[in-house]
Amino acid sequence: MDRQHGGGTVTAERSFTEVFTSALRGVPTHVVHAYDDILMPLPVASWTGPADAADHALLDLCHGPTLDIGCGPGRLTQELARRGHRALGVDLVAEAVAQTRRRGADALVADVFGPLPDEGQWSSVLLADGNVGICGEPRRLLGRVRELLHPGGRAVVEVSAPGTGSTSGWTVIEGAGARSRPFRWAQVAADDVAVVAVAAGLVVHSLHELAGCGRWAAVLQAPS
Repeated sequence: MDRQHGGGTVTAERSFTEVFTSALRGVPTHVVHAYDDILMPLPVASWTGPADAADHALLDLCHGPTLDIGCGPGRLTQELARRGHRALGVDLVAEAVAQTRRRGADALVADVFGPLPDEGQWSSVLLADGNVGICGEPRRLLGRVRELLHPGGRAVVEVSAPGTGSTSGWTVIEGAGARSRPFRWAQVAADDVAVVAVAAGLVVHSLHELAGCGRWAAVLQAPS
């Protein structure tokens, strides 16, 4: 049955992978969070283009071999490799990994909670573009990140601006008349990240506004 949502008609329910793959191939797509029910454009153009000034400021925080979790189409994995890092992108969506590889960067299709290469040996783990929200449980995700880092390693985590509040709940993405099945997602604000980090066994090393553009990142340190 067709369903009206946000002024558009949704004619089919698909997997997240199917709808996100279409988005990566250029289909205009929106994200809808259950807690506000507002359609927001999925910023695919910024993910598929080259790294911008804020991205470069974010990558300046990465040290040594870096695992890029939720790499999407790979602009950051590519730039890490160009800078001379050993970099590996990880994403659940095969199209994202294929686009990353077409950029000349290394990537694999994998679940962050499943087996990954060189666990416990990464100097940095990158969670950009809001990927601290994966699974809707930032504490669980950051606990997994701690397992991936070597002692004293760092998680470089993009967070929401201070004062914006942290949220967790069900989310869908919609494009070309299709809606994904609901999945859990979260947002962590810069002024809340310390509590989440400590619960995951990490500590806040530093907070940064990236290139003065309103994007923020936290560097979280693993025990040495």
